[in-house]
Amino acid sequence: MKIQGLEFPDELFYDENHYWLRVDDGAAAMGIDAYTAHMAGEITHIDLPQAGMAVEKGRPLGSVESGKWVGRIYAPVSGKVTEVNTPLEDAPEQINDDPYAHWLCRIAPADLNGELPGLLRGEPLKQFIEAELARLED
Repeated sequence: MKIQGLEFPDELFYDENHYWLRVDDGAAAMGIDAYTAHMAGEITHIDLPQAGMAVEKGRPLGSVESGKWVGRIYAPVSGKVTEVNTPLEDAPEQINDDPYAHWLCRIAPADLNGELPGLLRGEPLKQFIEAELARLED
């Protein structure tokens, strides 16, 4: 779905911290959504979590920097980091080219069925992103 020129693939889940989650066979890859990639400008540095790290939904697990700001990376679900996309540490600007092609880490969710309903898709996602964009105009 496109929302004011920003792409949000329908098959993904999104959280209110602007991270996406792709679920495949109970495993979950996460990344930065188009809103954050657009607002950040060119991403210049990324600090990713370590494999094996326990993460909690809504809690920080790393950071991302651009020429405009430094932001935290928040876990969209609780669980354990199973894999990290370490090539991004040397070339974080790839996220700006296509934020959905470049996942940050993979998480083995602790309670995927319990947490997925709290993530956004469809009309709730559209309303949330439109409200975020409207706040920028104020």
